[in-house]
Amino acid sequence: MRLSIVIPLLNEEESLQELHGWIVSVMQSNRFLYEILFIDDGSTDRSWQVIRALAEADPNVRGIRFLKNFGKSQALHAGFKAAVGDIVVTMDADLQDNPEEIPEMVRQITGEGYHLVSGWKKKRYDSLLMKNLPSKLFNWAARKTSGVKLHDFNCGLKAFPAEVVKNIEVSGEMHRYIPVLVKNAGYGRIGEQVVRHQARKYGKTKFGAERFINGFLDLITIWFVSKFGKRPMHLFGALGVLMFVIGFGFSIYLGIDKLFLNPKGRLLTDRPQFFIALTAMLMGIQFFMAGFLGEILVRSRRAENRYAVAEEINPAPAQNQYSS
Repeated sequence: MRLSIVIPLLNEEESLQELHGWIVSVMQSNRFLYEILFIDDGSTDRSWQVIRALAEADPNVRGIRFLKNFGKSQALHAGFKAAVGDIVVTMDADLQDNPEEIPEMVRQITGEGYHLVSGWKKKRYDSLLMKNLPSKLFNWAARKTSGVKLHDFNCGLKAFPAEVVKNIEVSGEMHRYIPVLVKNAGYGRIGEQVVRHQARKYGKTKFGAERFINGFLDLITIWFVSKFGKRPMHLFGALGVLMFVIGFGFSIYLGIDKLFLNPKGRLLTDRPQFFIALTAMLMGIQFFMAGFLGEILVRSRRAENRYAVAEEINPAPAQNQYSS
């Protein structure tokens, strides 16, 4: 079985040598044909020098280095684009993901026809307040919003058929929601595997408290994109019509009241209903225009992933070659 193991990383020089040896041991013991693709997301330590040394000693190692830090989503996108294996496996470079889980994931892909097998770090070696509890809340919200029944959306250890990763766009900070992107692309067989989670051995986490805020904002984004991404007028147009009808209704009421029921009453501009009507109609027009502009953008543009590659080691040849 030909595997592409895609590993995005940022400042992980201490763990790369050990991670490479661990992966090679698992691949050789299972007689897999494989490549290891390191995506250096603008590291400022010696990570790239370590990757270069690994590539010189092992022809199965490839590397891509970004000019600066573009983010994990862009690193995964570059890895998916460059991968040449029949099955693509993603994992983190911090030694917290266990390569020994890969053979079972591959078996589920090939034997049971899954489009994605996602790891579930059921027992975590992370801070309770900083990671465990926020992670549980985040995963609960993601399940309820997306309809994808996974316990751990953000686990770095995942396996896909190559066809799947070539047909999804991982942009912005959407790496947290790859299972949702897979589902939205039409690949509905999504499985989950309990995986062993190791405590971080070297360095420190690259994600701070802001990742929770960003995560929930991204959740709202992906909910909107999955529901209305191809038809924004259905949301904004409906809201616009509703607000306009409310405002127009108040206007009719005010007109009838002033002309027939209470002609000598207060001026219209002295009544709060006048401002409610005016505001509602203006909001209705704005919602409608937002939906209209969204429809134009959907039809004329595609989202782009932007990243600048500084250097690449062992780029994919025209004819795929593997070593066991």
